[in-house]
Amino acid sequence: MKKGSLHPTSQFLRRAIQIFKDLGFEVVDSPEITTEKHNFDDVRMPANHPARDMQDTFWLKDGRLPRTHTSAFQVPSMKDRKPPVRLLIPGRVFRNEATDSTHEALFYQLEGFVIDEQVSLAQLKWSLANFATKLYGADTEVKFVPSYFPFVEPGLEMHVKVNGRWLEMLGAGMIHPEVLEKMKVDPKKYQGYAFGLGIDRLVMLAHEVDDIRRFYRGNLRFLYQFGTGQ
Repeated sequence: MKKGSLHPTSQFLRRAIQIFKDLGFEVVDSPEITTEKHNFDDVRMPANHPARDMQDTFWLKDGRLPRTHTSAFQVPSMKDRKPPVRLLIPGRVFRNEATDSTHEALFYQLEGFVIDEQVSLAQLKWSLANFATKLYGADTEVKFVPSYFPFVEPGLEMHVKVNGRWLEMLGAGMIHPEVLEKMKVDPKKYQGYAFGLGIDRLVMLAHEVDDIRRFYRGNLRFLYQFGTGQ
């Protein structure tokens, strides 16, 4: 009988978390069911914001929702905390969208953010580049390109060169002052950076799997090839 093992996504999530824990990040638990306020309004996505169109949402009868991103816990996580903080928010997120080789209705994200009196974009870029090289090796090539996310300013994406192709790995940026204010943090005294990455996409890149749905079909012959990572 074959020995059981962690799912490859769980294995990869643990590796990713440990890399950031080595930099002093604290892991926090977060609820999968949240409010419209925390999921959208707190991160600068009001009802008429076009960014909402990018996150098709499941709604519950009571008006709550399964979170569409782990950013929904950014503001609540600061309720009983004061800067300086280094927090990681891992977990499942849910999108009401059609599935295909690169999209699932359920997938895993890892959110992280830092708030302190002296935080810079250079520190963010170093932390993310360090993360990529720890995952894929010291020779890994990365580049940063400008992007837009409503809860950061400026925003950027990190791309990683895999098998000769540049692929988007994650989104990040400096936390918008309005988000800091919702955290009850003085944006004139403190700055912060935040990042969010899709774990399933990283697993696909690492193992050169071309269809995300294969990880969720329960095919043991497929899953056994990823070993017994604990």
